Amino acid sequence: MNVNQDMSILSLITQASFTVQCVMAILAIVSLMSWTYIFRKHFAIKRAKQQTDRFEADFWSGGDLNMLHHAVSTRRGEQGALARIFEAGMAEFAKGRQGKLHDVNTLLDGPRRAMRAAYQREMDSLESHLAFLASTGSVSPYVGLFGTVWGIMHAFRGLANVEQATLSSVAPGIAEALVATAIGLFAAIPAVVAYNRFSHDIDRLSIRFDSFIDEFLNILQRQVR
Repeated sequence: MNVNQDMSILSLITQASFTVQCVMAILAIVSLMSWTYIFRKHFAIKRAKQQTDRFEADFWSGGDLNMLHHAVSTRRGEQGALARIFEAGMAEFAKGRQGKLHDVNTLLDGPRRAMRAAYQREMDSLESHLAFLASTGSVSPYVGLFGTVWGIMHAFRGLANVEQATLSSVAPGIAEALVATAIGLFAAIPAVVAYNRFSHDIDRLSIRFDSFIDEFLNILQRQVR
């Protein structure tokens, strides 16, 4: 086997010690899971933005709220997070009106609590798997570093049986160990970038949801006066 073959990435992985190979395997699995969550979260947030835009356009078009509530109820799975928040508040408001509640604060307290509960459910759904990306971004480099340190220790222990240490005898062992750090960085960097981007997008959606709840409560308050 020539030098180029010995120093290829595949050869460095297969020739690494068992412990380093285990570290590489763990990092590869974590990286695969991370990319899976990244793509799923990207499309989920993109869909949530589009659904929010469509619902806000329908809501502020000036149509009847009861008709909008009926349309949302019949197409619940297609409307998105903001529509489900609106549906929860409108349904609770209708129950209060049917119960002939006359106090404005009491009548609006039900929709407020219902929309806040729906808001928390939607935010929990949007933020799912973000903790995994954050953990991957922060822990993976250290896991890779552990594999590197272990590999270098293994390489230097092997030099104890060599009478004359040269660069050619040290380089393969160190290169094998450094592959673990490279794989750790490959897993961590996309996870950190994705986590920061998704957190920003979710925060923007959260602000839009919060603003809608306040504006919708103001509309309901004007209706009961």
